[in-house]
Amino acid sequence: MQNKETAMTLADRITITAALPYTNGPVHIGHLAGVYVPADIYARYLRLNKKDVAFVCGSDEHGVPITLKAKKEGITPQEVVDKYHAIIKRSFEDFGISFDNYSRTSAKIHHKTASDFFKKLYEDGKFIEETSEQLYDAEAKQFLADRFVIGICPKCGNEESYGDQCEKCGTSHNATDLINPKSAITGNVPSLKETKHWYLPLNEYQEWLKEWILVGHKNDWKANVLGQVKSWTDDGLKPRAVTRDLDWGIPVPLEGAEGKVLYVWFDAPIGYISSTKEWAERVGKDWEPYWKDKNTKMVHFIGKDNIVFHCIIFPAMLKAEGSYILPENVPANEFLNLEGDKISTSKNWAVWLHEYLEEFKDKQDILRYVLTANAPETKDNDFTWKDFQARNNNELVAIFGNFINRVLVLTNKYYEGIVPKPNEFTEVDIQTLAKLNEYPQIISSSIERYRFREALSELMNLARLGNKYLADEEPWKQIKTNPERVKTIMYVALQIAAGLSALSEPFLPFTSQKLKLMLCHSALDAESLTWENISTHETLLPANHKIGKAELLFSKIEDDEIQKQIDKLEATKIENIEQVLEPQKETISFDDFTKLDIRIGTIIEAEKIPKTKKLLKLKVDVGIDTRTIVSGIAESFKPEEIIGQRVSVLVNLAPRKLRGVESEGMILMSETNDGKLTFIEPEKDSVKNGEQVS
Repeated sequence: MQNKETAMTLADRITITAALPYTNGPVHIGHLAGVYVPADIYARYLRLNKKDVAFVCGSDEHGVPITLKAKKEGITPQEVVDKYHAIIKRSFEDFGISFDNYSRTSAKIHHKTASDFFKKLYEDGKFIEETSEQLYDAEAKQFLADRFVIGICPKCGNEESYGDQCEKCGTSHNATDLINPKSAITGNVPSLKETKHWYLPLNEYQEWLKEWILVGHKNDWKANVLGQVKSWTDDGLKPRAVTRDLDWGIPVPLEGAEGKVLYVWFDAPIGYISSTKEWAERVGKDWEPYWKDKNTKMVHFIGKDNIVFHCIIFPAMLKAEGSYILPENVPANEFLNLEGDKISTSKNWAVWLHEYLEEFKDKQDILRYVLTANAPETKDNDFTWKDFQARNNNELVAIFGNFINRVLVLTNKYYEGIVPKPNEFTEVDIQTLAKLNEYPQIISSSIERYRFREALSELMNLARLGNKYLADEEPWKQIKTNPERVKTIMYVALQIAAGLSALSEPFLPFTSQKLKLMLCHSALDAESLTWENISTHETLLPANHKIGKAELLFSKIEDDEIQKQIDKLEATKIENIEQVLEPQKETISFDDFTKLDIRIGTIIEAEKIPKTKKLLKLKVDVGIDTRTIVSGIAESFKPEEIIGQRVSVLVNLAPRKLRGVESEGMILMSETNDGKLTFIEPEKDSVKNGEQVS
C-alpha cells in the first residue's frame, strides 16, 4: 500500500536530463558517479513503476575545449567530436545507461532548435546588444573567449583559472575579469579590442530566481545547490553574453553577426530539448508535453561544476522564452577523486569507462555498485581500486551472490529445481515475508529523495535478510530431520530471491536480468517479477514453478587484477613527473639553475618490474656511483635494447620509492611529434660518465 501512496506523489510524465559530456575526451568514473549512474537509477526506477519517462542526453560538441583539442591533435574540430562522440555513445550503451535518446549538438535538429530559441528571445527583446572590449591575441588574430585565456582568479587567487570558470573555487566569470591574463594559444599578453555581443540580462531575473529556488525549493533541493545559488545572487547577477567570437559552433542567426557563434552554455542546455525532439520524432510522439506541460516533472542530473548553468542561466533562458516548464529538482553531486588525487583528464589521472569495459568484461554492475555505494552525494569522495575489490568480494560476492547461490543450489539439490509447496508458516516466516513486502516502499522513498547510496544499502539489507533467514533456519540440517519444514524455508527464500531480482534492476541491471532468467527460464515468466508485485502479498514464484541451474552472479576479483590497475596509475604518475610541459615555467634565478646536477651516464642493467606495464628498473653508471633508477619507458624500449645506452641523468633528485624500488634519480627524455620517447645523450662518445651537463 505504501508504494501506491508514494507513486501518487510522482508525476506520470517525467523528463530526465543528464549533463551533456564534452566530446574532447572519453567518459571517466567521475562523470559516472556524479551524473550518469544516479540518473540511470532514477530513470530505470520510474519505468519500473510505469511512468512515462524521457531520459535524454547527448554530446556537447561546441566550445573552446574542442578547438583546443583539435589544435593539439592537429585535426579539425569536427574530427575531434566525431571521434569522441562515437567512443562516449558506445561506452554508455555497453555500460547500460538507458538513455531514451543520446544525441549530439552538431546535429541539424539541434542547430535549428538553438537558432530558433535565440531568435525567439531576440525578437521578444530579451537581449541587450552591447559593444565592449574583449581580450584579443594579435598573433593568433582572434578574440580569447573562455578557455583560450588563462589568468589569476579574481575570487580565490588560483593562478591557472580559465576565462569562463575557475576550476579551483568553481566561480564563473568573464575572461576580462582575470588578473594578469595570458593567451592559451601563444602565451602572449592579450590586448583589449572592441567587439559586439548579445547579453542575457540575468540581473532582471535575480529576484525571481531567489524566490523560485531559495524560497520555493529550500526544503527539497540539496544544500550544495542552494549554497551556490545564494552565493551568486548575493554577489548580484550581471548580464551574461550569449554569443562568442569563434569559428566553431552554431552561427548567430542574425545579419551582421558573421564570425560569431552562440555561447556554448547558451547552446548546450538547449541540447536537452533538441534531443527530446529527436527521440519523439523517432518513436512517433509529441515532444512538447515533455517540456511545456505543467503536469510534467523535470529533473536535471549534473555535477556541482554545472550548478550555476542549470540553476541560474538555463532557467533564466526558459523563463525569458516563456513557454517552458522549469526543473523540479537539480540533484547535483560533488566530485569523485581517484586514489587521493583529483581526477584530471589532462594528466590522464582517471579510470576511463571504455578502458574499464575492455579490461573488466561483463563486470558493468560491479562498477555501478561501487560508484553508487561510494557516490559523492554530499561531499567529495575517493575511489580506490582496493575499495573496488573489497566491495565486490565482501559485499556483492559474499552477501548478494552468496544468498542467491545457496538458494538455487539447494532448490536444485532437494527438489530438482521445482519451487516446493509450503506448509504452515511460522512466525519467523510471516515476519520475513512481511519485511520483503516493505522493501519496495523503503527503496522508493530513498530514490525519490535522490538518496541513491541509501537506496542501494537497503537493497543489500534485503540480501542480508535472506542470508540471516537461511543461517537461522539451517535447511541443510533440517532436511534430514524435518523435510516438510525445509519446503517452507526454501519457498520463503525463493520469494526473497525473486524480490531481489526485481528490486536490483535500477542499480544492477545486468545482474537483475541474469537472475530473472535463472529464476524464471524465460523473459515472459520474468514479467511477473515487478516492483509493484513485491509490495503486495502476491506470490512471486509459485509452487511447482521450475527454476534454472545456479550460476555465479559475481566472481571474486583477484589481487593481480587490482595490482595491474594500480601499476597503471603509478606509471601515469611517473609520466606526469617526467613529462616536459610545453608552456614556459616560472622564471628562475641562475642560482636555482646551478642546483640541478645533470650528469652523463650509461645504462648497465635493465629489467622489467614485475606486474607493471610501463616500469623498468635500471642500473645506471653516472661516474660518481652506480644508481638504481625506475623509469616509465617499458612501452617504448625493451630492457635488452638499452644496455649500453648513454643517457642524461638528474642525479640530485630526492629518492622516491616506486613499486617497492627506491629510485635515485631521473632519466631525461624528449618526445617526438609522433609521441615516441628518445634519450637525451651526448653527441660525442668521448664524453665520460659523470661529466656534468651545463
